[in-house]
Amino acid sequence: MTAPDTQLSSPSTPKSDPHNGAGGVQLISVDGPAELTLPTEPLEKVPPEYYLNRELSWLEFNRRVLHEALDDRTPLLERLKFLGIFSSNLDEFFMVRVAAIQQQIEAGVTSRTADGLTPPEQLGRIQEHLRPIVAQQHKCFEKVLRPALAQLGVRILSYADLDRQQQDYLKDYFECHIFPILTPLAVDPGHPFPYISNLSLNLAVLVYDPRDGLEHFARVKVPRALNRFIQLGDSLDFVPLEHAIGNNLEPLFEGMEIRTYHPFRITRNADLAIEEEEAGDLLLAIEEELRKQRLGGSAVRLELSAGTPDKIRNKLVDQLELDERCIYEIDGLLGLDSLFAFMSLDFPGYKDTPWTPTAPPRFRHLDSDNPAAIFAAIRKGDILVHHPYDSFSGSVLRFIQAASRDRNVMSIKQTLYRTSGDSPVIQALIDAAAAGKQVAVLVELKARFDEANNIQWARRLENAGVHVVYGVIGLKTHTKLSLAVRKEDDCLRSYVHIGTGNYNPKTARLYTDLGLFSCDEALGADAIDLFNFLTGYSHQQSYRKLLVAPVSLRSRITEMIRRETARQRRFNQTGEGKGGRIIAKMNSLVDAQIIEALYEAGKEGVEIDLIVRGICCLRPGVPGLSESIRVISVIGRFLEHSRIFYFANGGEEEIYIGSADWMTRNLDRRVEAVTPVSDPKLMAELLELLRVMLADNRQAWDLQSDGSYKQRRPHRGKHRSTHQVLMARALER
Repeated sequence: MTAPDTQLSSPSTPKSDPHNGAGGVQLISVDGPAELTLPTEPLEKVPPEYYLNRELSWLEFNRRVLHEALDDRTPLLERLKFLGIFSSNLDEFFMVRVAAIQQQIEAGVTSRTADGLTPPEQLGRIQEHLRPIVAQQHKCFEKVLRPALAQLGVRILSYADLDRQQQDYLKDYFECHIFPILTPLAVDPGHPFPYISNLSLNLAVLVYDPRDGLEHFARVKVPRALNRFIQLGDSLDFVPLEHAIGNNLEPLFEGMEIRTYHPFRITRNADLAIEEEEAGDLLLAIEEELRKQRLGGSAVRLELSAGTPDKIRNKLVDQLELDERCIYEIDGLLGLDSLFAFMSLDFPGYKDTPWTPTAPPRFRHLDSDNPAAIFAAIRKGDILVHHPYDSFSGSVLRFIQAASRDRNVMSIKQTLYRTSGDSPVIQALIDAAAAGKQVAVLVELKARFDEANNIQWARRLENAGVHVVYGVIGLKTHTKLSLAVRKEDDCLRSYVHIGTGNYNPKTARLYTDLGLFSCDEALGADAIDLFNFLTGYSHQQSYRKLLVAPVSLRSRITEMIRRETARQRRFNQTGEGKGGRIIAKMNSLVDAQIIEALYEAGKEGVEIDLIVRGICCLRPGVPGLSESIRVISVIGRFLEHSRIFYFANGGEEEIYIGSADWMTRNLDRRVEAVTPVSDPKLMAELLELLRVMLADNRQAWDLQSDGSYKQRRPHRGKHRSTHQVLMARALER
């Protein structure tokens, strides 16, 4: 697939229309140009073969992450980082997605996915797809990156590689720092098989008892509290912790003969099961579920070191109640997420050049001692920020802190989905409550894997006098919204920040996200109505400008796609006006109804460019269906997290940003907010951002119609890397 034309205007010449009259968009004739009439009947059902499987699409995304580690253009330590990201991503995939499929199998579910697979078929395809990728990951580390580190002077050594002096050092280190906290657990009629915690690294040990002449099984857990890699003195030689333990087991089993040891690792179902309607107190219900989770969900994956004897393998498989599809033999170290530790090494030439975000121009020279200054800047016109190129602390955090300090701000309302435990956002909200302001915070306790953190700082906010609510029953609150109500000239003015990313100063340096600051009256009124819905008993069903899920977002997105379809059809038939044009950037595209609407547009020839970082279930380039649809994924230094939706609308362009992907959960089961961006200068900025991404020939991958991805390659060495281009422009600005 060739790189698409990055021109954002609609096609200027009529196209042949082999599907004239098909689909759901109708035209009626009136005096003058034809009018557009959007259909009311449902879209035609798309056959399963035109959908890509969600889980396999995600595995393709993680393969692209792995490729950054395989690519020798990536700095060496960054390659280790990407191996760690790949592993961490895969852990979550098993804990949630694979676990859900296994639960469906156990429950006898036979329903098929949009692409026509049953749960057992999905699980089989996942295993078939994944095994060679995992093997490739470990081969990359063992055969490529480990030797490359050694050339740099950083050696990750096996115990057999150590000389006598190093072995003595490691033995002393073991006795002083490791041995006292180890707990060997025997398995015999008097000692039941121990609980193996999620994602823990363990040693399965076989010992021989000379008194009874029998061989026994024991388990030793590798402590998470210790560094995974032990540095040998002042050198840059490191030994995996499990090697240090495994080769010094004698003190743990006095009088026994150590026959063998082999590392293994367990992944468990880690998704919370909360019946919100039955929970009298959601916070307490989630705490109880977290306690149950610590006691253990069912095992969904067993990772074994290659060469593990059948006696150990069979014991683990039997006790964990796993079948062969759930077992992965690893030729190398288990749990490569621990490779993140090597990013702390002082080798600046082998990492990405450090990036320091710049303050947005409109905020750059404001008086830091005058909290009112930021509100005056917003009154001059809407402000768009793009992290991490624009500083989070110099924009979003500054806005919240100014609201907490400004004596004219009467009220602050805030949604929080994920944030760091030491976040200055939390402190600013506490300071605002201490200053007597009305502060209300919507804390989403059900943010996956952040439940415990969210409970902790929700309680901290409550103890400081902040009004804390936990959202709407049956819906997860995912919207990114901050509202400050300020007294001005004997009236109240609302200032809003509507973003695509979490209010998290740490991830704001790693994720690309957009945010809009505005004091637009309609947006402020919409924000107030949305918070009333979240905190009270409001059944708000209409909003002035915001597209809100689950109220209006799905219907409005579908309507705008079909409007472009109608324009393209009229253009095909009459040559009048302009054809359709859609560009959408998001994390994932999964929802079948939205995909069907895009296919209807594609059949008419609407030019559609989709920038989808992760899962994409739409097949581009299918003759007669999606020939005019192109899909790219951009993977690189920063994690692409922003969502942008552009519709040409016959020259009356509309562009939106917000928190929602085109997934069923975002459209129907989450509270989301998507805002129009109407200032022409800001619209031009967003369109230029889309142009940069569509022109990328270094980080971009083109999705093929068979579900595979092909990485773009620069011609004649001229790189156009999205992140490099945008960092350079930020510095120039």
